[in-house]
Amino acid sequence: MLPCEVVRLGQWGRCKENTSFKGFNMNLVTRETQIDEEHRRLNAEAAFSDESEGRMSPSETDLYRNEYQRDRDKILHTKSFRRLSHKTQVFLAPVGDHYRTRLTHTLEVAQIARTIARALGLNEDLTEAIALGHDLGHTPFGHVGEEAISRCLALHKGLDPELFENKNLYRHNVQSLRVVDVIENGGKGLNLTYEVRDGIVCHTGSQRAETLEGRIVATADRIAYVNHDIDDAIRAGALCEKDLPESTHRVLGINHSSRIQTLVHDMIETSARVDDIEMSKGVWDAMMELRSFLFDQVYTSEPVMREVYKAKHLIEDLFNYFVRHPDQVPQEFHDISEGDPLRAVTDYVAGMTDRFAKNYFKDMFIPHSWNY
Repeated sequence: MLPCEVVRLGQWGRCKENTSFKGFNMNLVTRETQIDEEHRRLNAEAAFSDESEGRMSPSETDLYRNEYQRDRDKILHTKSFRRLSHKTQVFLAPVGDHYRTRLTHTLEVAQIARTIARALGLNEDLTEAIALGHDLGHTPFGHVGEEAISRCLALHKGLDPELFENKNLYRHNVQSLRVVDVIENGGKGLNLTYEVRDGIVCHTGSQRAETLEGRIVATADRIAYVNHDIDDAIRAGALCEKDLPESTHRVLGINHSSRIQTLVHDMIETSARVDDIEMSKGVWDAMMELRSFLFDQVYTSEPVMREVYKAKHLIEDLFNYFVRHPDQVPQEFHDISEGDPLRAVTDYVAGMTDRFAKNYFKDMFIPHSWNY
């Protein structure tokens, strides 16, 4: 505890140690209280927790949490969520403590999305649940692992991995839905609400979420990764702020915080005008220009691609090894594969963290010293 004289509340200056709560009656905020508050405070276009389309299996309600709060808590307590802390965002195995991981990316998406939802009078609980679950299906080494698994699936199915339609046989958003529907909770899934599941699977790709909250997360995801990938690239010495296109500086601002503020404010104000989740054309175009810049200067740069090649090779070797040795795949993945060995291998490899995959590869393919 802080020293007594430091713990002050404004000008009242009461010492926390001497504060008595005897006779203080707290008003309990139950689920029903929160539902009433939702209908009083949120806009008519919001997704109300008591009007959810429901869960795949009947479930008893909670006394103190609404349906979307329960979903958020279920996601937070999963193994898949914890593993995000050891999965790559952009830079593979960066040296340093301050680079983003897939977990910190997820938290930044949730913060941005909640800010937008709150300002628009939409359901913050639903928005947060979708944001926290949107990347649960990401592979080790980020999108690199996604590409590697897609290639392996194509080859093992006798398909041409170079054809466009076969390059996306593994999609992390679809796998995220599988994680919450099937893989977690010992193969039983989390039994989430329809709205959370819809927002998770629709956070990327051409299909938009049915709820405005889900659409917020889809755009907040881009706001987050475009900006924090620039920040990490600058930290890594791959970029300087002055390298960014001058046109984006004029529209979005000259540093990390001003860019995020411009994007968030524009999204709030434009969405309020059009009754949908959108940005103004000028701001959207500037963000997409930054995204293209990142692909040209960071994501496909020589130092990054050198590590990308290694990561792809590692994932492909592991995947192919498990296809040849299905007995090495934990039984829990076979139990939920419906007799499809490729499905079991995919679920197992996709769920690995970067370090687990590297250590397994080292154990299986790198010779060890022979000691008696």
